Amino acid sequence: MAKDKKARRPKAETPKGFRDYFGADVTERKAMLDTIAEVYHRYGFDPLESSGVETLDALGKYLPDVDRPHAGVFAWQEDDGDWLALRYDLTAPLARVAAQFRNDLPSPYRRYAMGPVWRNEKPGPGRFRQFYQCDADTVGAASVAADAEICAMLADTLEAVGIPRGDYIVRVNNRKVLNGVMEVAGVLDPADPDKHEHERGIVLRAIDKLDRLGEYGVRALLGEGRRDESGDFTEGAGLSDEQAEVVMGFMAAKRENGEATCTRLRELVAHSTIGSEGVTELETIAALLAAQGYGPERIELDPSVVRGLGYYTGPVYEAELTFEILDEKGRPRQFGSVAGGGRYDDLVKRFTGQAVPATGVSIGVDRLLAALREKGRAGATLQGPVIVTVMDRDRMADYQKMVGELRAAGIRAEVYLGNPKNFGNQLKYADKRNSPAAIIQGSDEAERGVVQIKDLVLGAKIAESASLEEWKSQPAQFEVPRADLVTELSSLLEKY
Repeated sequence: MAKDKKARRPKAETPKGFRDYFGADVTERKAMLDTIAEVYHRYGFDPLESSGVETLDALGKYLPDVDRPHAGVFAWQEDDGDWLALRYDLTAPLARVAAQFRNDLPSPYRRYAMGPVWRNEKPGPGRFRQFYQCDADTVGAASVAADAEICAMLADTLEAVGIPRGDYIVRVNNRKVLNGVMEVAGVLDPADPDKHEHERGIVLRAIDKLDRLGEYGVRALLGEGRRDESGDFTEGAGLSDEQAEVVMGFMAAKRENGEATCTRLRELVAHSTIGSEGVTELETIAALLAAQGYGPERIELDPSVVRGLGYYTGPVYEAELTFEILDEKGRPRQFGSVAGGGRYDDLVKRFTGQAVPATGVSIGVDRLLAALREKGRAGATLQGPVIVTVMDRDRMADYQKMVGELRAAGIRAEVYLGNPKNFGNQLKYADKRNSPAAIIQGSDEAERGVVQIKDLVLGAKIAESASLEEWKSQPAQFEVPRADLVTELSSLLEKY
């Protein structure tokens, strides 16, 4: 008789492209989100929490760097035949909410949202399939004053979370200008917008890779294509040299100030109505920002900003951190983009059939946290709770009373709930929790109405360099009346 096969144990491992977040990571993210929310709230935006799951129809085909509809999402089919998917960003769900509740919401509707999004893409170093985003959007405002406001708010947000002025720049462009360039280059026909759509997609992605591929690499993608170092070939847009020159001229249009940049852009799109309209909008945005004190050292016009998503219809913006870090090979490079957004006037129209203007920005929370760690403004070890040790099992009620008093006073504290037999293990536990102090009361201390407070922070410092006699003298441990526990411990914790 065959033996029953032993059940295979599952591997205790995180799925590829996902990660677990512990203590300090979660705490730092929450603190940063709270700070961002304060700025958004100050600007008059209201919070919104939408479902993490949407129908595929609601999400649409607008996925980053993907040509195939619905590629890149985690999707499944219900028993009734409907397809559902995890949201890949926070903008598509907003479009659905704005359409579904359009009769109940104020217009314009100003909302911010924070939460995880999921993308079914190939994972890599620093590229995860689940990550946090933090968005703010205005739906129902056609004026580019709404775009200027988003840019100003983005600058204020970066400074609020700890990115100093001079270490970031918010760069602004306009898709209408780019469309004008496409029209002049012969890859956009205003009478037939679907014509040359494939080629335009390649051009957009090529422009977006200027920083990484350089001028030569972008020219190759605008033409016949590019083969990288590994031998992989990327299809090009098939533009002629003359057409490619128009696009390259657009990317090189940035001048010493916004006024000069707009003058050069107007020259490039002189024969395009949509392009000229885009330049006028950029001039308006620059003027509105200047009136509020946001100069080019914080927010600048930059034609190289295109943004990858296909639903942008007007101004687009990107926040880039300009300080240098070392990459995995030890080479210096700029930290790069941490936020981006733009105007998407056609997204809500998919649901209502009517044009609804909208604009917004999305902050990559995990990248921004990484930036703060690079600047030494995050990543510190999280202080743990005060540990009330257990010396006598039958006096658990006394220890619980102590911890209750500490918590009532706003002190983070817990009673040791492991096996109390070995007191050394209790202190090892406190050390692993990064506890600032331990409370000790055996039967002798209880009879005398006192407790011992062990300063674990000072104790660790002494242990690094103290002599045996100094260590034995226990200067980091002192006795206080039981009635003064909260007062004495509070005084100690104020030092840390």
